Amino acid sequence: MESVKHLMMEEYDNMTSVEQSIADFFIKNEEYMDFSARNISRILYISNATLSRFAKKCGYKGYRELVFDYEKELQEQMSEESISKLAKKVKCTYSSLLEEVFQQLDEEKVCQAAEMVSSYKRVLVCGLGSSGYAASEMAFRMMRLGLQIQAVTDSQVIQMAAAVADKECLMIAISLSGNTQTIADAVHMAKSRGAGAVLITANREAKIECDVVLYTATSRNLDQGIAISPQFPILVLTDIFYGYYFQNDTKIKSQRYHMTLETLNQKKF
Repeated sequence: MESVKHLMMEEYDNMTSVEQSIADFFIKNEEYMDFSARNISRILYISNATLSRFAKKCGYKGYRELVFDYEKELQEQMSEESISKLAKKVKCTYSSLLEEVFQQLDEEKVCQAAEMVSSYKRVLVCGLGSSGYAASEMAFRMMRLGLQIQAVTDSQVIQMAAAVADKECLMIAISLSGNTQTIADAVHMAKSRGAGAVLITANREAKIECDVVLYTATSRNLDQGIAISPQFPILVLTDIFYGYYFQNDTKIKSQRYHMTLETLNQKKF
């Protein structure tokens, strides 16, 4: 939806001189005040009827509707101005990454990976460093649905887990860079033993051979965590993955989820 000020500027040439003076007031204004028809009529020496006609010229049903949107946009603008340059940079990075995650999203593959999870007896989620933190979060959430899932985040344990993997095991490998040798070796070992494999990465040139590859976003220096948390784009993708997995047999998984919560709550007492 276009901003109120932009709507005013688009219709500016079609306005009367009085309407243009009203538009000038709202476009140039940067302060929050009493925008009631009574107060604005007093400030601009115009009638309430003139304000009503002005609002309709801008595409609104009436002045009250216009002011509602205008006040909301003004508050958002003032909030933005109160944020420091550093905070704005972080916000911009998050916004850009979130947009890129959905541009990269292949829902057909996400659905395919979610169905694979349901077809294996146990699941290993492997990752090192920041990818390991994301692996732990993914395992923690899906465990609540009754899934036999384990996060493996130590390099030696990953190697051992891959060495004992079998056809009943699915390995979900997380590597933002797609170049983690430990992960590549583990996936190769697991697949050689008949296990299934899913890769989550931001690198479209990754050489790790998997049954399904899910691509997420990244930005410069993200894997070092200089700007924001490297887990962010991975977690967004895993949330989508979780949603697809949950919608398969939703009733059963919902029952398991509530049963898990009830069990945990009983342990507290």
